[in-house]
Amino acid sequence: MPRGRRATAGAVGEAEAGAGRFYMISVVSKAYGIHPQTLRLYEREGLLKPSRTEGNTRLYSEDDLRQLQVILNLTRDLGVNLAGVEIVLNMRRRMEQMQQEVTEFVAWVRQELARAAQEGWQERLQQALVRLPPTPLARAADPEAVVASAPADRPPE
Repeated sequence: MPRGRRATAGAVGEAEAGAGRFYMISVVSKAYGIHPQTLRLYEREGLLKPSRTEGNTRLYSEDDLRQLQVILNLTRDLGVNLAGVEIVLNMRRRMEQMQQEVTEFVAWVRQELARAAQEGWQERLQQALVRLPPTPLARAADPEAVVASAPADRPPE
């Protein structure tokens, strides 16, 4: 079966395929009080991506319906145009991706800390550090003295 295709819809406008329910465009249109052409427009604009049956009938998943609710909230309640909706949806996707990356990074850090704790890193750290007396930061009085002391192959900063 081609990518994005699902099982054929039943006569009542719903289909069971794999993990969830799928709804035909007429059912979604009536449930949300919008014209089917509006749903087709959202699909053309890339805001919704319903799957298709072998007969090319659109099937909206639960995820598609959640996305539609966000779109309708933005357009109806907040007065956002479709270009703005696209920007908001892209930002939401990026934020979700970044959140996933942060979650993975935190999990990795925790794993590394646990591994380091098992290996006794505190003792190794104490042995590896060289203790130096604290020194104040020095500032060059003459900026040209800094330039003159810079290596010849590197331009001055």
